[in-house]
Amino acid sequence: MDRKLVTFNLRVDLPQDGENSWVNRVDKVARIIRKHQPMLFGAQEALLLMINNLEGALFHYRWIGEGRRGGMSNEFCPIFYDNRQLEVVDSGQFWLSEQPDVPHSVSWKSDFPRICTWGRFRFIEEPHKNFLVFNTHLDHVSQQARENGIALIWKRLHKQYIEKKTPIVLMGDLNSKPDNHVIQFLQGQVSLQGNTCQFQDAYDWLDGNPGRTFHQFEGGTEGEPIDYIFCTKEIKCIKTEIDRTSYGGRFPSDHYPVITSLSF
Repeated sequence: MDRKLVTFNLRVDLPQDGENSWVNRVDKVARIIRKHQPMLFGAQEALLLMINNLEGALFHYRWIGEGRRGGMSNEFCPIFYDNRQLEVVDSGQFWLSEQPDVPHSVSWKSDFPRICTWGRFRFIEEPHKNFLVFNTHLDHVSQQARENGIALIWKRLHKQYIEKKTPIVLMGDLNSKPDNHVIQFLQGQVSLQGNTCQFQDAYDWLDGNPGRTFHQFEGGTEGEPIDYIFCTKEIKCIKTEIDRTSYGGRFPSDHYPVITSLSF
């Protein structure tokens, strides 16, 4: 059976966004999630209020994660999952820094604390099948932070991959265009810190060029993506799309959601 996964930067709740502030968008975000009915979706820039709003609107979804300053404060990279299809086997979070297990830690000239939330999920109908998901939001200012951050994620991800022998999905706002070393590293084109990897890029199963995924509430396609879904070779990619739907002339976020159908 094909399963849909989504990565979606929700745009943090800022009152100065006016008509694009969260209170005017939450119904649109919930609507686009219900439209695709993903088995799981990773969000970025989510505050606890926003998460609670979505959990209330999306009755069958639960979530894992914590704030980037530790506990329930500041922005989250939550992973929402359909509890009719999945159950959580294990989960955790680490900081993209030289002290990855220290909440609120910052390194490499990162503008903010950056985090990666992960979960190991089991299919309720096929409990012998499980998989890992890593959801992150790389720094928007420092290339050093982006490269060191993705290298750290890969090390942690690869350790679990070897130990658990489990398929893995990596998703998030990577703040990197396709020619960035972060993306080229994940595609196996370059090495970082002496390491190499080769994930499947879900955009290889997209009809045409992706175009931009960050649009600043303006819409349009001109440009290049910064939001991605990657997966290991055991997972079969079926189809990928970028949903550019607006409702009443307004977009659910300043990013488009990226949706991919996978077969485990």
